[in-house]
Amino acid sequence: MRGREVEMFHTEDVIHMYQLLETAGIPIWLTGGWGIDALLGEQTRPHKDLDVIMLVDDVARMRELLDLEGYNLKEVWSENRWTVDARGAETATAFVLRDADGREIDAHALRLDEDGNGLPAWDAEGCVLTQQDLTDEGVIAGLTVRCFSPEMQVIFHTGYDLPEVQLLDMARLRARFNLE
Repeated sequence: MRGREVEMFHTEDVIHMYQLLETAGIPIWLTGGWGIDALLGEQTRPHKDLDVIMLVDDVARMRELLDLEGYNLKEVWSENRWTVDARGAETATAFVLRDADGREIDAHALRLDEDGNGLPAWDAEGCVLTQQDLTDEGVIAGLTVRCFSPEMQVIFHTGYDLPEVQLLDMARLRARFNLE
């Protein structure tokens, strides 16, 4: 991964990151472009970043691990809400990490309620991810990965003007899963 001049997140980068975090006991859900491609079972376009959702209590460990991989904080999103994790440390819930080669990881954190539903820790105005939304799986180059349900992917891509590539993502997702 190191030493290449790239600005895109390639298949091997996604697999490396997913397996690195999984091995460390940090579950993530892929969202955004890679999450959609995982649901479709194929890479449909280049991706500038890797969008992930994770548990609030795993953010500090994930940041420590990715720091060793050369990822540093690029920005904290406006929807961020600072919260306290299980360690008692204040942590961001919506942020972007970037490495020296320009690869970016866009991370958002949630908590699980007693029923296993995901409650976004960032400012997401009453959004709840049901257990079903969190149990979907997709495939990237033969690797099975956790991702949001197709329906939740559509919901997360509403309420703002989508660039052309994301409009195509939504069309592919709707066609494959017969979504309105």
